[in-house]
Amino acid sequence: MKTWEFKMESTPSMISEKLNSSLESFNGFVFNIKNDKKNSISFKIRKRLQYAWYIIYHNNVIVNGRLGGTETKNATKVEITFKQHFLWKLVIFTHLFLGFGFIIALIANNNTNIAIYTFAAVLIAIGVFLWSKLQKKYNKNVQEYKNLISEILDL
Repeated sequence: MKTWEFKMESTPSMISEKLNSSLESFNGFVFNIKNDKKNSISFKIRKRLQYAWYIIYHNNVIVNGRLGGTETKNATKVEITFKQHFLWKLVIFTHLFLGFGFIIALIANNNTNIAIYTFAAVLIAIGVFLWSKLQKKYNKNVQEYKNLISEILDL
């Protein structure tokens, strides 16, 4: 999870209206706004999932944000967190745990079956490969969201 914080010279309601109006024009985004206690506004942005296989390409990052007031009247503290989708974490850890589980089971039983060792190694290799590729994609998507939000808010 990555966090991005900055201050803006505007009220939280004006910033949320600006985000809402700008993201409504994009057809592929889901934008939810909630008014919290203490005059703060929270929001969530993610790309809309139209087909099941789109999770691979589009819905990798979930953006949670909070717009809170500061000591000065016309300023807002913006805190945005980017987190990777839970299903991808589940896929990666399942491959790694299954691979290591097979290896531990084989060592505990003193089994010398090369095919199962190979299968376990392939599972671990798939998990490591997915982890490295998804981290690159996650960092790229975070930068794209930062650019989009910066353009909308004129940072």
